[in-house]
Amino acid sequence: MTTQTTAVINTGSGALATKPAAFYDKVLLKTLRARSFNHSAFAQSRPMPRNAGDTVNFRMIGVLAPATTPLSEGVTPTGNTATITAISATTKQYGDFIEFSDVVDFQQIDPIVTEYTKEQGVQASETIDVLVRDEITAGTNVIYANNRVSRATLAAGDIPTLDLFRKAALTLKKNKVRPAANGKYVALISADTVFDLMDDAKFKAAFQYGMDNKPFIEGQIADVYGINFVEVTAGTSKIFAGAGAAGANVHANIVFGEEAYGITKIAGEGDAQTIIKALGSSGTADALNQRQTIGWKINAFVAKRLKEQAIVRVECVPSNS
Repeated sequence: MTTQTTAVINTGSGALATKPAAFYDKVLLKTLRARSFNHSAFAQSRPMPRNAGDTVNFRMIGVLAPATTPLSEGVTPTGNTATITAISATTKQYGDFIEFSDVVDFQQIDPIVTEYTKEQGVQASETIDVLVRDEITAGTNVIYANNRVSRATLAAGDIPTLDLFRKAALTLKKNKVRPAANGKYVALISADTVFDLMDDAKFKAAFQYGMDNKPFIEGQIADVYGINFVEVTAGTSKIFAGAGAAGANVHANIVFGEEAYGITKIAGEGDAQTIIKALGSSGTADALNQRQTIGWKINAFVAKRLKEQAIVRVECVPSNS
């Protein structure tokens, strides 16, 4: 019989939390983490120059209606009015670190410091993806499954259907939003949503018809009715836990078009930087060279919805949520 334990390596606090308490196999098991992050993959990248502050202002020109009134000879018509909407976004810093003791260097069997450095790279990527996810799922355009009128009224049985996403795409078309990629709208959906869609008769028929279509991005499950359906890795999809009727978990899926949202970073400051502090680098605060740290930091990043009318949130209660 095998026994699974969690954090047995933690025998103290701070640096001592990583002191080995037993022999470990030299080969570390794969960390249970997502490896693809699609929320940020479709964002418009809008880099800012250095030394230009931490705030960027986007400008969106208002739509001009068709001028269908004929001109009268010699009469100057009343002119139109130009409108510009300003959208501001302010970058922020993000980061994390882990403290190790000097005992790790000569007692640790496996290369745990090296592996945690890699893991922090994944952590940084997932942090960015979650920040983008939280921004784009906070929009005002929403469609509820089964003709419900609010999140609180969604209940078990209000599962996702293909018609829900077709309605979202129709909303984008009526808003005159152009497709996001390869002439298609994009739907970022949870794994539980995928499970139910695969049982939807209309989705199944369209999916089987287009089985020869090659996916254009990792995670794409289907290209049907002008929508590229992309599965969001479990753990990074947006779920409103217990927000539905009788405590149902409500899943937020996103359908969007061109220039719906963007990410902004200051040139040279928007990528994760690995920061390593060696033993004794704290001076008298580490007089006996007992503490070392590895960490990462992003100096400037922000995600922002750019066109509210270009994003539709589809909320539902998948059967396996």
